[in-house]
Amino acid sequence: MKTPLLDQIDTPADLRRFKEKDLRQIADELRSDLIDAVSQTGGHLGAGLGVVELTVALHYVFNTPDDRLIWDVSHQAYPHKILTQRRERMRTVRQEGGLSGFAKRTESEYDPFGAGHSSTSISAGLGMAVARDLAGAKNNVVSVIGDGAMSAGMAYEAMNNAGALDARLIVILNDNDMSIAPPTGAMSHYLARLVSGKTYRTLRNRARDFTQRLPDFFREGARKTEEYTRGFFTGGTLFEELGFYYIGPIDGHDLDALVPVLKNVRDAETGPILVHVVTKKGKGYEPAESSADKYHGVSKFDVITGAQSKSKGNAPSYTNVFASSLIEEARHDDKIVAVNAAMPAGTGLDKFGEAYPTRTFDVGIAEQHAVTFCAGLATEGYKPFAAIYSTFLQRAYDQVVHDVAIQHLPVRFAIDRAGFVGADGATHAGSFDTAYLCPLPGFVVMASSDEAELRHMVRTAAAYDEGPISFRYPRGNGTGVDMPERGEVLEIGKGRLIKEGSKVAILAFGTRLTDSLAAAEELDGYGLSTTVADARFAKPLDTDLVERLARNHEVLITVEEGSSGGFAAQVLQHLASVGLLDMGLKIRPIVMPDAFVDHGVPAKMNAEAGLDKAGIVSTVFRALGREESEAARRA
Repeated sequence: MKTPLLDQIDTPADLRRFKEKDLRQIADELRSDLIDAVSQTGGHLGAGLGVVELTVALHYVFNTPDDRLIWDVSHQAYPHKILTQRRERMRTVRQEGGLSGFAKRTESEYDPFGAGHSSTSISAGLGMAVARDLAGAKNNVVSVIGDGAMSAGMAYEAMNNAGALDARLIVILNDNDMSIAPPTGAMSHYLARLVSGKTYRTLRNRARDFTQRLPDFFREGARKTEEYTRGFFTGGTLFEELGFYYIGPIDGHDLDALVPVLKNVRDAETGPILVHVVTKKGKGYEPAESSADKYHGVSKFDVITGAQSKSKGNAPSYTNVFASSLIEEARHDDKIVAVNAAMPAGTGLDKFGEAYPTRTFDVGIAEQHAVTFCAGLATEGYKPFAAIYSTFLQRAYDQVVHDVAIQHLPVRFAIDRAGFVGADGATHAGSFDTAYLCPLPGFVVMASSDEAELRHMVRTAAAYDEGPISFRYPRGNGTGVDMPERGEVLEIGKGRLIKEGSKVAILAFGTRLTDSLAAAEELDGYGLSTTVADARFAKPLDTDLVERLARNHEVLITVEEGSSGGFAAQVLQHLASVGLLDMGLKIRPIVMPDAFVDHGVPAKMNAEAGLDKAGIVSTVFRALGREESEAARRA
């Protein structure tokens, strides 16, 4: 499709030079350009398609970047990127060195707040609005939040605070799934324009001033009459109770409805306003409209057919192995239940839900609630598995500590997306879970080295009733090992020796074991006899295995796809406590870098961190004070 109008737009200022009647064509061209770009790169598609008209209207009405526009989660910000000087780079989205798949402050002045996790836009917007008022400025602050993100308590905490402060903040509720109150055509649009307009607001404010002079009984009655009259038509009573002036619902694909309302809202000099906009995920692209879940995030695809490219690996994904293993354990134990936080497909619990619908719970984007909900289940003798991405479990850390660990409750944490996650970048990387769980007394912390080990750990967690237990596993496919029909119960705190040597020991925690074995083979070829062990547990640590490796080898390398302060810290602390660091042992930990790593190819990210075969070999030679070429001559 040709894009003659879009071709003239580099910044929102260019957009604002067009006439309002041109916006429909601009939106159509923008949608076409978005589909073409994502078909070549993969990435988030459905959410962006749903906000094309909203994005055009917002940048047309508001004076961005002086007016702040904050996207919640921000995977729906691709159209925003196209309109804000990044169109030429859209074919680099989520590619190494390319654009982020989310809003990012360092990427553009039009991204005032970075995102990736959900439910942050109202809090951030309120902070910006208060800062504006303190500085005596007059710009607008607009927070766009999806209805999924409204399931998190943080959004309501922010709204409650905004209402109490009576701050001049605009919130756009992008309702793209279950409408709180469906729009009712022309009448709905008319009502939205009416209640957002100056005439209505003036009359409302005069009436409010008048009622202030009435006795308390009449004043409260008048307030509730106005509130519930509007709530009857609009469904906005909840937001009114939180102190927001509610407008909507509005058809988010009807620019003739959107633009006038947004202009009224822009010009209002009142407290917080919420505009309820109803959109459809995947709007304008039939494959995405008919299958919103499959086209939320896509691989490269054919624009004509919608067919997505598939990975070539034959090994099952770790997520699918977890799901099938949990289904098997649930078949043997009716106390097993599964909980996720708005990620049923991402965690594999959609499959568990098909098998055990009454034992599966999706609590929405509410990780804090998910963890304490699991704690409550555990108090009554059930065996909850909380399947949560590593990066999202961070949001519930206080609940992990206070509601689970302190009470020694046997909640099972299935930690998906451990380590580098490739295209999703720093906001989604599973870097810190080992480091933040190991300090907790009584916590069992495991990591699977391959898909068979993951199956064993699911069964181990199911059998363990003495306190909280976790196991981590990465995004992507397994290594192709033979799979048992059912996992075995592992001995708590015991690792396994995979290969025995005499000079160098490599102790791996998690899926870096494959590269550790490959490194050992290369080191053997250099004449450096190498032992390889799979730690399995960071806590309780297999101290017998660690001491044996330390006593019997000149070099000990620990390898983990996690941050500093995790598994290596446990090993070093134990060796220091028993005096084995005083015996000349050359110990070198290999961990993820002390930096937030941008998106890229996982294999390359691990290579740059020294977590691949070559990095392990190089670390060994540096520990020995040798060059590889010298070792090769000696071999």
